[in-house]
Amino acid sequence: MKTRIFKKLPDGSSYRVIQSPVGPLYLIAGPHALRAVLWECDLEKPETKAAVAALPVATEHAVIDEAAKQLKEYFTGKRKSFDLPLEMHGTDFQRAAWQALLTVPYGETASYEAQAIKLGGREKVRAVGTANGMNPISIIVPCHRVVGKDGSLTGFGGGLEAKRWLLDLEAGVAQLPFR
Repeated sequence: MKTRIFKKLPDGSSYRVIQSPVGPLYLIAGPHALRAVLWECDLEKPETKAAVAALPVATEHAVIDEAAKQLKEYFTGKRKSFDLPLEMHGTDFQRAAWQALLTVPYGETASYEAQAIKLGGREKVRAVGTANGMNPISIIVPCHRVVGKDGSLTGFGGGLEAKRWLLDLEAGVAQLPFR
């Protein structure tokens, strides 16, 4: 699995770690919007670990509190979509790719090729894969719903095992424990 690297997180960010069925998740928010949901494996890169460690821990934060609540509802099958303010930092193309991810419905998948066509042409399929791989707001911006043209599971920031589990959760067949 390719680990994403976040060398710097936007100024004014703070974070909290929550426990989930897929392991610890790092919720990072600015004053008014969620900026990232990172996996424990993201922090294996020293640059990302240092960037997160430089942030203050948010013991009380309205956006993080709501994100944690909605993620808990999602993991218990009570939520099929998220209603959170999002602040996505990236290039214009990355932000367009991430917006396209928000259109893939709960319980469904789309191919990288279909996403590339939505963004202007199938020749953009590799750029789409790269952009999805840098999606900072995992699960909430559902890059786990994008699969290979043949339906195969391909890269995911949290690992393919987590991707499979999230897809199984949305199909109503996920089993605990995750690992």
